[in-house]
Amino acid sequence: MARSLNILGLISRTHDTGLALLRDGVPDVIFEEERFNRQKHTQAFPDRSFEAFFDDTGLSLADVDYLTMPWDTKVLATSFYRIVTRELPASLNLLRPAAHATQDPRVVNLWMRLQIALRRKYKTLKLPPIVQVGHHDAHAAIYFVSPFEEASVIVMDGHGDRSATSAYAGRGNRLEQQWQLGFFDSLGMLYTCASQHLGFKPFEEGTVMALAACGEPTYVDRFREVVVLEDEGRFHLNRDYVSVDTYGLLRPFTQKFLDTFGPAREPGSELKDRHRDLAFAVQAITEEAVLHIVRQVEKTQASRNLVISGGVGLNCVANARILRDTSFERVWVPPCASDTGAPLGSALWHHHQTLGHERGFELTHPFYGKAYSEGEVIAALDAAGLNYERIEDDEELLKRVAHDLADQKIVGWFQGRYEIGPRALGNRSILADPRSLKIKELINARIKYREPFRPFAPAVLVERAGEFFEVDQPDPYMTMAPRVRPDKVDVIPAAVHVDGTGRIQTVRREDNPRYYAVIEAFGNLTGVPVVINTSFNRHEPIVTTPAEAVSCYLRTEMDRLVMGNVYVKDRNRHAEELARIAFERVRG
Repeated sequence: MARSLNILGLISRTHDTGLALLRDGVPDVIFEEERFNRQKHTQAFPDRSFEAFFDDTGLSLADVDYLTMPWDTKVLATSFYRIVTRELPASLNLLRPAAHATQDPRVVNLWMRLQIALRRKYKTLKLPPIVQVGHHDAHAAIYFVSPFEEASVIVMDGHGDRSATSAYAGRGNRLEQQWQLGFFDSLGMLYTCASQHLGFKPFEEGTVMALAACGEPTYVDRFREVVVLEDEGRFHLNRDYVSVDTYGLLRPFTQKFLDTFGPAREPGSELKDRHRDLAFAVQAITEEAVLHIVRQVEKTQASRNLVISGGVGLNCVANARILRDTSFERVWVPPCASDTGAPLGSALWHHHQTLGHERGFELTHPFYGKAYSEGEVIAALDAAGLNYERIEDDEELLKRVAHDLADQKIVGWFQGRYEIGPRALGNRSILADPRSLKIKELINARIKYREPFRPFAPAVLVERAGEFFEVDQPDPYMTMAPRVRPDKVDVIPAAVHVDGTGRIQTVRREDNPRYYAVIEAFGNLTGVPVVINTSFNRHEPIVTTPAEAVSCYLRTEMDRLVMGNVYVKDRNRHAEELARIAFERVRG
């Protein structure tokens, strides 16, 4: 029997490090380092992901045919360092070639080999060929596992190697780039900088998207001066307001921006109307720019299928507008649209685009993380000193959980392999009843401790989604925020944002039978086939291991914990205190 073709995608030296294994064109494991080292958006070399890779697959690096990386570092150096250093005094221009040299592929590949050589557990200095894939090419390659035989593809992020916005045409096993826009004319970079200006941490753009719904259009017209739309889908950021190309993230906005929109908000300080209104403007103009880009693709490409990737693809409000306000009939965004999916994309690009292999796999679920045995679950509970019950009959377990939810109990739900990407999608989730606003307040007060304006996502049986939401396509990955139907707003008020939308997740039985079944059981009991689904965490990455799930359960006021067929309602006060102390010690 022929050995499989193994391509290992790897992202390092940037945020969201991790790896993905592609076996004969089919994803096998996709690991994000933050899930293991517990540092959100970590830049650490993915040591623990490698350990999990060796454990789960039984492979060694000798079994890997290609190692792909989702950056063309030589092109990146040309784009980034030459532009940034153009403002340096002549006396400092010696930095330019030195900075450029550090990104030479030979240097990067040598660095990768040294990283592995210095780690004894890899037990080899021999590495497979290292292939660098353009960053936007890697993002676009997610098309190869989309449901479409042909599609238009748009990549929008902070920046890639050459650009922050690119368009491709996909057909079969080929992708062809159609055009790209400027490196520093970046919607992703602008949104990130505006989020930090509003006092939020890096990668908290979703918080600004939620805050925007609470604002007024006070600054919208002025913000159109910041993002200037041009013909043929182009735009540019007005350098009178934005100085990222000169000063980077250290000073992204000019004095004119500060004079127009106000000074930066101190993190944790009071949110005022001007902050809400600026968030409204940032989101509104982002939507306008995204639609401007999409309509150019709509005019120039025949396909009515659209794939969106890159970090801007996580803007679920803009995505819903694309579906509603353009002629695209299907819009597909992967669960790992951000750089969490870049290792997979780089492997897919090499497999299909470079090596020419035909497509034969569709990504229908996000569960490619690590799983844990029931023995590991019980060991974690025993270590915490918690009582538990093993309910062998699945139907009995699901009915009990459905009754708990209907009684407004908050349930930690830990099942199977964890989901890829930044959102909990049914295997590392906290579930709750959407039928009362009280539950939203309880989750915030007792568990999440987050801003009260942030919404909670509804998960709905796919065949019932149209009854509750103004949507006519499945969305299994929480990438759209359609409007809740007016007659259902009072039925599921905890799932409705202040603007009348809900960031839905549609659930198919064949993709996640147990998750589907618990929503179905809740629907049979209450008449509402919808549950609140929020991520299983509190101020940390989504839980990965049983021990982390137990810790989060004990450090919050969840009512129930269900891990596989193990059902927990014990709340041992001594265990709670130990869990809190241990967590604070780890966080430092």
